[in-house]
Amino acid sequence: MGDFSHAGTHPAQSSASTSSQDAADSTSFDPAASPDPASRSTAARDAHDTGVSDSGRWSTRRIAIYALFVALAMATSFIEFPIIPGLPWLKYDPSGIVCLIAGFAFGPSAAVIVSVLGFMPHVLMDPWGTIMAVLVALTLSVPAAMIYKIRRTQRGAIAGILLGTVCALAAAILGNLVITPIYAHMSIAQVAQLIIPALLPFNLIKFAIHGVATYLIYKPVSNLLHR
Repeated sequence: MGDFSHAGTHPAQSSASTSSQDAADSTSFDPAASPDPASRSTAARDAHDTGVSDSGRWSTRRIAIYALFVALAMATSFIEFPIIPGLPWLKYDPSGIVCLIAGFAFGPSAAVIVSVLGFMPHVLMDPWGTIMAVLVALTLSVPAAMIYKIRRTQRGAIAGILLGTVCALAAAILGNLVITPIYAHMSIAQVAQLIIPALLPFNLIKFAIHGVATYLIYKPVSNLLHR
């Protein structure tokens, strides 16, 4: 956020105002990041509290919410459509958004669980494609969740999404070079020729959609989850 000063304001007052603004910005992205101390104490005693990170405590409610995220990832993984004209075989699905939100809300372990189990229905139909999908989902959501777990702010969320995007992009390119020749009857050289015109732009658009959507909808989802 920008720093706004006003004429005639005492320096100490201006400094206090700026500090208050910075403190507000540091927790504005996740309403559950800094709860009231009394409410945190109460929540810690609640056997059905979800928590906001990898606390090691698996409550009934937390397991139910994990199961809901897995079900959402499964459902959205079947919503596929091309996003680049002339490349109908490269299809986008929004399941990565679900994996990112789960990781932001409950930490890296949730990102792993949702990323892996969310694609299990595809194993028998398309095993190699499932391996690719899980690999990309993990490399996108787990690094993002790890960064956001350390810094639960808007900047932390953006940094996590950007790091996840870089990791997932590298995994998508390398995965295609290794896995695609196995089942698509293509040589590594043929797959490499598709990186610049097809694979790179597709994955950049895909991860951009994932990141923007996650950034926009995470806060209301977090409000709902941590009521």
